[in-house]
Amino acid sequence: MSGTSYVTVGRYAPPVPDRTLTAVSADGARLHVEVHGAEGAPAVVLSHGWTCSTAFWAAQIRELARDHRVVAYDQRGHGRSPAGAKRYSTTALADDLAAVLKAALAPGERAVVAGHSMGGMTVMASAGRPEFTEHAAAALLCSTGSSGLVEGSTVLPLPPGRVRTRLTRAVLGSRAPLGPVTPAARAVLRYATMGPGSAPDRVEACARIVHGCPTAVRHAWSVVLAGLDLDEGLSRLTLPTAVLAGRDDRLTPVAHARGLAAALPHCVGLTELTGMGHMTPVEAPEAVTEAIRELTSRYLETEKEKTA
Repeated sequence: MSGTSYVTVGRYAPPVPDRTLTAVSADGARLHVEVHGAEGAPAVVLSHGWTCSTAFWAAQIRELARDHRVVAYDQRGHGRSPAGAKRYSTTALADDLAAVLKAALAPGERAVVAGHSMGGMTVMASAGRPEFTEHAAAALLCSTGSSGLVEGSTVLPLPPGRVRTRLTRAVLGSRAPLGPVTPAARAVLRYATMGPGSAPDRVEACARIVHGCPTAVRHAWSVVLAGLDLDEGLSRLTLPTAVLAGRDDRLTPVAHARGLAAALPHCVGLTELTGMGHMTPVEAPEAVTEAIRELTSRYLETEKEKTA
């Protein structure tokens, strides 16, 4: 498990869950799951991105748990989910989400599933899975892409091509420890992952989380992301799906979001946030929360009416 030291005050301090669960994936990997909010309330499942944790969703959890039941989990090797599992793949991502849905939701219970970055890739990888079909009523793909991540990244200010792709792969896949959160580290993280106007408290929250991810886990998942190809999974994602992205995203530039919206069988909206980078749930918490709320009001209410 990571040595993450989260912020302890403000909207980005992780709220205390009402209960915790352990979901066991297909290969035996154990996943830390948190449940916030009242039983019986409309359900939301949150899947975080590469190098992050449940703490990344702190603002959404705090707001949504007022009238929703919010399920958040740590991807394998991240946060409080042990790094002992050696299997890192998009299949493992889908297996893990299936295990979380089974552990946290009643048979046939439906939820809105929101995924940020690698969490969005988890949603795409899960498309067509029986567990996902049973439990997902709608989805939000937040700051993510289905393929060509390294080739499309603009983290390095170089012309597109083989040189930039090779160097980007080396930087994102580095085995070097990130070390403590220093002013220089904050500046690098803000440049690479956030909009230029990101407030210091938002940068600090992201830096604490990202620097807490174990180096070996960060590298292992970077290899998976470098070879990502979920275009076929995207075509199977037939449930109502919204897409949200920051226009200043360097990791997964907004062209990815536009491509997702065009390719999705049932896209219900594309939101582009001016001045925002890759870390949209932290950079633009109200916009992300509102996108989730809109999906629950439209599609979970519909489910309730069907069963009434």
